[in-house]
Amino acid sequence: MLLASQCCCGKSEMSSKDVCLLLGATGVGKTLLLKRLQKLNLHGSDELGPPPSTLPTVGTNLTDLTLKKKKKLTLRELGGCMGPIWSKYFKDCSSVIFMVDSANIAQVSSSCIQLLSVLSAEPLHSVSVLILFNKRDMPCTMSLIEIKSLFRMDDIIASATQPITTLELSAHSGEGLQEVLSWLESITVK
Repeated sequence: MLLASQCCCGKSEMSSKDVCLLLGATGVGKTLLLKRLQKLNLHGSDELGPPPSTLPTVGTNLTDLTLKKKKKLTLRELGGCMGPIWSKYFKDCSSVIFMVDSANIAQVSSSCIQLLSVLSAEPLHSVSVLILFNKRDMPCTMSLIEIKSLFRMDDIIASATQPITTLELSAHSGEGLQEVLSWLESITVK
């Protein structure tokens, strides 16, 4: 029941925490990122271990992280299949992580359209945005220069009202996880 009240009531119920939305198409690695960040936050990089198994998210997953100075952050993953209703969650968030599968060339253009839709949403005009290019460990992945060019990242960043950061990541291997956690701390702990 608490999840339903958080979803419907908005920030008033969650005033002691910041909420970061985790968005992206189905299969980009959002659930794995969520699980890996939670383990990194609790145990540090020495105990990251092998990647846990995941299933596609239908609905939403919530994970609480404790950042510097005991600041709480809730990561709310919204399933890729929920894309048409993501906007219902926008007013309740303080930041957004948008994930892209950089090894899936066929999905890149639809991810770009989704990203532009997210960035143009009125409730998100001033939130911090992190764009993660995931699956950097895959042999068929595009280079960062190629994917940024395909996404026209320079144009997106120049025209966006939000502060945008881009990072490469492999949620599978753990490479880049610490940088994601550092970004979350930098935008949350003030």
